[in-house]
Amino acid sequence: MVPPSFRVRATKLLSMKNLTLLLAATLGLSSTARAVYAPIPEADQGKSFTASVKGGVTYDTNIFGAGSSPIDSLVFNLAPKLAYNANLTDQTFASLSYGLSLDHYTDRPGSEDLASHAFFGRVAHQFTKTRTLDVTESYMIQHNPESLLAGLPVNSDQSSRNNELNGIFTTDAGPKIKVTVKTRLAKYQFDNAKLADNLDRAENLYGLAAGFQFLPELSLSGEYRHQTVDYRSGGATKDKQSNYFLGGANYDVAEKVSASGRLGFERRTRSSERGTTVPFAELTGKYDYAKGSFVSAGFVYTLEEASNVTTYTDTEVNRYFVNVQQAVTAAITASTSFTYEPSKLRGRRGFASADDRTVRAGAALTWNGKKDWTASLTYDHDNVSSDDTSRDMHRSRWGVNGVYTF
Repeated sequence: MVPPSFRVRATKLLSMKNLTLLLAATLGLSSTARAVYAPIPEADQGKSFTASVKGGVTYDTNIFGAGSSPIDSLVFNLAPKLAYNANLTDQTFASLSYGLSLDHYTDRPGSEDLASHAFFGRVAHQFTKTRTLDVTESYMIQHNPESLLAGLPVNSDQSSRNNELNGIFTTDAGPKIKVTVKTRLAKYQFDNAKLADNLDRAENLYGLAAGFQFLPELSLSGEYRHQTVDYRSGGATKDKQSNYFLGGANYDVAEKVSASGRLGFERRTRSSERGTTVPFAELTGKYDYAKGSFVSAGFVYTLEEASNVTTYTDTEVNRYFVNVQQAVTAAITASTSFTYEPSKLRGRRGFASADDRTVRAGAALTWNGKKDWTASLTYDHDNVSSDDTSRDMHRSRWGVNGVYTF
């Protein structure tokens, strides 16, 4: 069993005060290659080493995320997972996990059997009471991922390999001043040769922040971030760099209510295209209104990569999201998620811009009636409506699954 002392301190390193960094990293990576949108609670086993196996079946209305001629299929899934969580010393906490996801499609052109892999590692070390380092590494091999790119050729295989390294170093620079150095190194690689030629890239983000504890419940911060996006091919027309200048606050409104925000602007320069300066916003809040129950919500305004890099330079994203988890009984938990993204695809020279509207929603009902068993009913929905009609896409998934933990 993991001793509670440092485990608690290490976990706090990824609390609400660092939530905006995780949002910038697309909320992190899920523990398995196939996941539902709704926040499904995981049982705390209180063990250093756990092994689990998940099995289930899903009906997917659009397995390739195609805008037209969608292909639907039943998908049978078997997903074993190994996880290790322990204090290596009084000051060092480590976590490792590996998940294998085996999918069988009853109606899929080409291979009907796909295997996905998810590797995760974390080391959190406390040098002193005021100086900590938290490093996470995620590597995912995804076949037929749950959130597919809009506007790509009909029924194209979007399988990919994604690697992401995150690091957070925090130290005190005075009685009320905290300095944080952040980095995120991400690499995206697609299996399909055409997609790889267009979309394979590295996105690296570096940040330096200084926080001031204005009140016990309120801290203020200033932050600088630098991002580079380097494409494997065609970088002379697609590469870009951004500098972010942000001010923010973290506020514990009440015992069960917290909020965090970053406001500022981004200066982006592009290879062979005009640069631009745009506002930047990350706003999040969470209310733990009962044991095992919470609601969290937020808004993000930023620039992200477009899936059609030939026509568009970037996607100007407005992202609104809400997550709700409700403990119905001691054994049953209901959860929902909703994301709405009214965005603008910025056209390259000679191409028009286009408005995009993306909705992602999910719901789950989870039973945790026995120590080693959980079961879930899930539903996910994707809908993309765009001025660029080739990007229109509808996809729904219904599923039932169970997990046994050894």
